[in-house]
Amino acid sequence: MAMSPVVLVTGATDGIGKESARLLALRGAQVVVHGRTAKSAENARLAIESATGKALPASVHADLSSLDEVRALAAAWGDRPLDVLLHNAGVFMTERRLTPDGRELTMAVNHDAPFLLSHLLRPSLERAPQGRLVFVSSVAHSRAVLDLKDLDFARRFDGYAAYAASKLANVLCAVELARRLASTRITANALHPGVVSTKLLQTGFGMRGSDSLAAGSATSVHLALDEVGVSGRYFVAGRPAQPSAPARDAVLARQFYEVSCARVGIAPLPSP
Repeated sequence: MAMSPVVLVTGATDGIGKESARLLALRGAQVVVHGRTAKSAENARLAIESATGKALPASVHADLSSLDEVRALAAAWGDRPLDVLLHNAGVFMTERRLTPDGRELTMAVNHDAPFLLSHLLRPSLERAPQGRLVFVSSVAHSRAVLDLKDLDFARRFDGYAAYAASKLANVLCAVELARRLASTRITANALHPGVVSTKLLQTGFGMRGSDSLAAGSATSVHLALDEVGVSGRYFVAGRPAQPSAPARDAVLARQFYEVSCARVGIAPLPSP
């Protein structure tokens, strides 16, 4: 009998992340809830257990704006099994703020953290029958301009521009990791969840969405549990879709990958 897949969901304390965790638990996955603090993560775990009647593994926590906390999360995970790393956590900043590492907060949380965590937890994913990296991006990526020489927006900051750039980063990351992990059992894909009335949407965009939480979580769940053999793609409404032209630029993907490795202090994976 196949073991239930272990799925780590970042940013699972509210919104799409929490709903994704709930739906994954109902599907029988061993869902590990991540939150920024131990209290928020544990509260979310207990709420999901109550809603589903399913016992969940212990929650984990890390402030994803801190590279040290991302490294600590990976170290605490150790060699535990991991089938799916669902990168859901994200922020939209209306003003430029720097992390303790000196990085702009939007790019730090939305790109640097999942990029680094993917590499640090790669050994666990490689041991899975089908390891999966899932990046929650956004249709906003299609309006992004990515300046590799100014990823912290020191010259000019605009909240939407920073968010869009970080979402393009998610797609590029999925594309390039898929290429570099092609010889392994790990797939990497990105997705647009829909337009859902989350805190991020209301704070960042000042609007409400037309999609339900369940609809906004469906593609994440599909990529986590159902899609087989597809890697390096961008999904919308559960199906592969064409991302923006920059997201399809193989040269940009390679360059951005190398810049990102230097940015978080890791060695690049071999390029085929």
